[in-house]
Amino acid sequence: MFEWSEEDVMVRDAVRGFIDKEVRPNLEGLESGSLPPYDILRKMLATFGMDSMNAESLEKELAAEEAGEPRSSGGGSNSLANSMFLILNMEMAGVSLGLIASMGVSLGLTVSTIRSRGTLAQKRRWLPELVTMEKVGAWAITEPDSGSDALGGMKTTVRRDGDDYILNGNKTFITNGPYADTMVVFAKLDEGDGTPMRDRKVLTFVLDKGMEGLTQGKPFKKMGMMSSPTGELFFDNVRVGRDRLLGETEETGSDKRGGDSAKAGFTAERIGIAALSLGIINECQRLSIDYAKTRTLWGQEIGKFQLIQLKLAEMEIARLNVQNMLFVAMEAAKAGKPPTLAQASAMKLYSSRAATEVAMEAVQLFGGNGYMAEYRVEQLARDAKSLMIYAGSNEIQVTHVAKGLLAQ
Repeated sequence: MFEWSEEDVMVRDAVRGFIDKEVRPNLEGLESGSLPPYDILRKMLATFGMDSMNAESLEKELAAEEAGEPRSSGGGSNSLANSMFLILNMEMAGVSLGLIASMGVSLGLTVSTIRSRGTLAQKRRWLPELVTMEKVGAWAITEPDSGSDALGGMKTTVRRDGDDYILNGNKTFITNGPYADTMVVFAKLDEGDGTPMRDRKVLTFVLDKGMEGLTQGKPFKKMGMMSSPTGELFFDNVRVGRDRLLGETEETGSDKRGGDSAKAGFTAERIGIAALSLGIINECQRLSIDYAKTRTLWGQEIGKFQLIQLKLAEMEIARLNVQNMLFVAMEAAKAGKPPTLAQASAMKLYSSRAATEVAMEAVQLFGGNGYMAEYRVEQLARDAKSLMIYAGSNEIQVTHVAKGLLAQ
C-alpha cells in the first residue's frame, strides 16, 4: 500500500463533512471542557453506521464462541487493518484530539480487554452497550506513584473476602474516568503471605458506575486534549464479586503480573498514536500552506521566503514518513503479522515527536498569530505534545524498542 484508495478518499471527505457540521461549531465547548464529547461521538458512530456494524460483529463473535468456535484474541490488529477507522482517527485528531482519545479508550482498550479475557457471560453483560458507546468505558492501570512503572509500581490491591473481593486504592490520569459507566481496573492480589508488592499477581476487574465505595473524580484541567475528560478513580473497600473478575479465575499462567494483557493494549494504543500524529501533521501543514499563500510581508507572500519553504518542506517529510509507517503496519496486519510491541513503540516514538515538531514549527511560521487561539495552531501544538507522554512516555518507548532489538 502506497496511497489511500478512492474509497478511502470518499470516507475521508465524508468524515470532514461531519466534522465541519458537528465538531467545529462545538469546539469552544469541547476545548474548554464544558461539553463532554460523548453525544458527538455517538452521533458520529451512528452517522457512519459504525455502531450497528460493531453490534453485528460482536453478536456474530459471541454466537460463534457459544458454538464452541475459537475466541477473539483482541489486541487491536483488526482496527489497524480497517482504513476507515484510521481515517476517522486521523481527521478528528486534526480538529479535536481529545474526542478520539475518549473514543479510543472506550471502544479500544476497554472493549478489547473484556473481549480477550472475559467469559462469554461477561462479554454478553458488558460489551453490547460498550461497542455502540451507549455506555462509556475507562481502562484504569495508571497510579499516582507508578506512572511508567505501571505494573511493578502498582499499589491498588484486592483481598479475598469469602466469595468476593475487597478493592482499595486509586488510579489517576484515567481517560473518561469522570464520566465512565464501565471501568476495567487492574489491581494486585493481597494473599496475606508477605509477598513483596512488586511480585504480587495482577488481577483485572470490571466495575460499574455507582458501586458503593467507588468515587469518580472531577475532570482535570490539562495543557491539551481538553475535549477528553481525564480524572481519578478512588476505591474505598469496594466489594466486587467473582463475576466481575475477568475470566472468573485468578489463574494467569506464566503471566503472573498480567503483563501480556496490558501489553496487548499498549501495542494497539501506540499504533493508534501514529494515526493521531498524522492527523495533526496534516492539519498543521494545511493551515501553514494556506497562511504562507495569504500572509504578505515586504510586499510578497511569505511562502516565497526560503525559511518558510524549509518549514513547509520539513512538514512534508514528516507527513510522508509517518504515513508510510502506517501503510506498512496496515499491510502487515492484513497479512496476519501485526506490529510487535517494540515496533509499535518505534512508531509511537517517531510519530509523536514528528507531530510535536511540526506543530511547533507551524506556530513559529504563524508568528504572533500562531500564539493566538483564533488561528488554531496553538491548540494543535498543545495537543501534539500530549502524544509524547500519552500511551507511555517517549522515554519508555526507547526502552521497548531497544529490548526488541537486543532480543533478536
